Amino acid sequence: MINTREASYPIDTVYLQRWSPRSFLNKPIPEETLFSLFEAARWAPSAFNNQPWRFILARTEEDREKFYSFISEFNLNWCKNAPVLSLIISETENERGFNKTHAFDTGAAWGYLSLEATKKGLVTHPMTGFNFEKARSVLNIPEKFAINALVAIGYQGEKNSLPEVLQERENPSPRRGIKASLFEGSFGMEMNETTGSFMK
Repeated sequence: MINTREASYPIDTVYLQRWSPRSFLNKPIPEETLFSLFEAARWAPSAFNNQPWRFILARTEEDREKFYSFISEFNLNWCKNAPVLSLIISETENERGFNKTHAFDTGAAWGYLSLEATKKGLVTHPMTGFNFEKARSVLNIPEKFAINALVAIGYQGEKNSLPEVLQERENPSPRRGIKASLFEGSFGMEMNETTGSFMK
């Protein structure tokens, strides 16, 4: 696998190295290494320092089997080799009432986690292909917590260990140009890729 990602502006290479493979080695992660990912997530910013994120881990065979009960067949085809699964949830209510930034803040924590995983030689693959309500029931998640995503964590395996249809997709995905995501001043003022000026 050749990573052909290139940045248009100078950034740390960890952002280009992080991607979401589906091939995992059935190899345990040392606890100190694993917990360093959640230590990184711990330091993410959040509104009023509410830290709404929570992570439900499945590291044992018994716990992973519980998680398998709500994961789609497509995702089970590849994620069963991952030694760790983590369900990311966020607290939607606190002493201030409804926390309208719970998902935004938890997304920041997930981002920190994924980058620390890359720095530690691990890979992560988030997914939403699972039954959210069954996950809530199986894992006894209170209603005030939103379910955001399920993440497989582990060491990257060989591409050819995947079914053929997935091997074709086992490459870092590209991104649209930065200027295609930018507006200036108001919505709809898009930047001209050639001149660098903004236009409606």
